[in-house]
Amino acid sequence: MGENVKQVHLLPADCALDLGDGSERGEYVCQDYILNVLGRPHRAVNIMYTYYPNDKEWPMRISEACADMDVDFAWDYPYDDYYPFCEDGSQFEQMRDIRRHGQDVMLTITMDCSLDDEHLKGIAKKLSTFGRMMLRVNHECNGNWFTHNRRFSYDEVADFFVRFTGIIKAEAPNVRTVFCAGLICDETDEDGQRKVEREDEFARAYMAADVWSADKYLALFYGWPYGYADETGKFTQDHPGKILDRYIRTYERLSKRFGSKPFIQAELNADGDVTGPLRQHEPVLAYYESVKKRRAPISAISMYQFRDRGRLGLERQDPNEPGVGIKQPLMDSYKQVLADPYFSPKFETGENMAFPAQLRWGGSEDADGIEIDLSFTGMPQLCEFLCREDLSLMIEFCGRWFYKSPHVHEVDLMSAFFDRPISGPCTIPVRIFATCPDGENHKGENDDWDINAYFVMEEEPEFRIRYEVPYELFE
Repeated sequence: MGENVKQVHLLPADCALDLGDGSERGEYVCQDYILNVLGRPHRAVNIMYTYYPNDKEWPMRISEACADMDVDFAWDYPYDDYYPFCEDGSQFEQMRDIRRHGQDVMLTITMDCSLDDEHLKGIAKKLSTFGRMMLRVNHECNGNWFTHNRRFSYDEVADFFVRFTGIIKAEAPNVRTVFCAGLICDETDEDGQRKVEREDEFARAYMAADVWSADKYLALFYGWPYGYADETGKFTQDHPGKILDRYIRTYERLSKRFGSKPFIQAELNADGDVTGPLRQHEPVLAYYESVKKRRAPISAISMYQFRDRGRLGLERQDPNEPGVGIKQPLMDSYKQVLADPYFSPKFETGENMAFPAQLRWGGSEDADGIEIDLSFTGMPQLCEFLCREDLSLMIEFCGRWFYKSPHVHEVDLMSAFFDRPISGPCTIPVRIFATCPDGENHKGENDDWDINAYFVMEEEPEFRIRYEVPYELFE
């Protein structure tokens, strides 16, 4: 079967899809579960943490430290109610989990802007082994609800972002910093052109950042979890087309003033507390369709989030058992977006390969793997991938992705046919990429160790395909 083995290169989607996994309103869900439910990885997975080590309540989660505090707004605590970012905290195992499953990390962190350089250097060094990750610092800083905006001026927030970005460039050049602020507004410049919110105060931050971002929900109950949207009136709802217009005009304005950079939408959904769960998918699908139709200059959109205690998730957390998710109608609609070629990573097939074969993992938008053509005479009853090497692999087959951990040597591929059965002879490529077994890059002989990891597959994988089961079904 060696003549069927070729090199394959993983390339970015026209517009990539990211996923929020855990926040102040939902716990982290392991990537094995998410991959099995959704059927494909995301470009990046966004996890959210906070870092206020000089506060007296630290390192407790603030809602637990202030459990008796009289609160009627989610952001009324002394600092933000994300899980604390600690030296050996849970965020690092989550980051490893994300990267093992063929995805990049987006770490959103709200931080004390008075932290000294030594604190920041310590964080940067901790991030230096996680490949081409993104760091979103003090997001939504055009607002007034987060602690960084309550304690510091907009100018101070911008100065901190620039300072931290400089430290990241020195200590962890593999990390791209994301500046997340506002959208186009009614304020104009001297030529009468509309400006972006707080554009002048944030100018140096926009110039320092690697990536620009802004968050905007199609519908949001911002009073959650205190009361109900219809009773409190604390909700927003906007037409998908109008929101996309603002994103496009924001990108055009920023590019004109600061030069072009990737622009992402790091949080998007329509809140089921506003729309109701049965109609939640309608504005969401309309928005993604508009992004595709207009080829909007948005590099990636992040669905917020996978599982939520409210109604901002593909699943809703079961109040009786926090580890259980209740599938929402939005889930099936979002799977349509995941399957759309415009929002899917691309593959470029190259030259024939021989074994041993070298595989390179640069990230979810840049990797070299192998492609093997499998020939079928019809619909199989069994189809398994066999690799006895202790490699960490991501396998794409018939539009569905599978993960093989180092200790697993057989992967059942049959679920790829559950929604896409075949009816006759055909050839289907299997694409195989090696990811970091422990989720981290390690210093070695290669100068590019911090952004590329290299692996060798000694032998060609095997496949077990059967067209008949060894017994007759009862009639």
